[in-house]
Amino acid sequence: MVILSLMEQYQERLNDVFQALADPTRRSVLGRLGQGPASISELAKPFSMALPSFMKHIQMLERSGWIVTRKEGRTRICTIEKKALAAADAWLSAQRALWEARFDRLDALLEETKND
Repeated sequence: MVILSLMEQYQERLNDVFQALADPTRRSVLGRLGQGPASISELAKPFSMALPSFMKHIQMLERSGWIVTRKEGRTRICTIEKKALAAADAWLSAQRALWEARFDRLDALLEETKND
């Protein structure tokens, strides 16, 4: 039962990781944070939306584990968190291995039928 609960938590976390990537604004924020930490006002500057709307994107990124924020005086600084990238990469690698194995088996079957 504990293992099932852990698997459900992992799936939910993974869903959040990919849901955060589904939005171009959030992908852009992550791209900017790939260059280094930035304040929320810095991150919001290129977007033509109200700050409360932009904050929803920041909250989604934080909730999904893509970023962490910390307060420095009156400024909130965002930093990219590598754990979410590792989770996405692990899932994609597993899917890639699964499909490569399937294609290898298909190639072998096609080669076998071609030789018959």
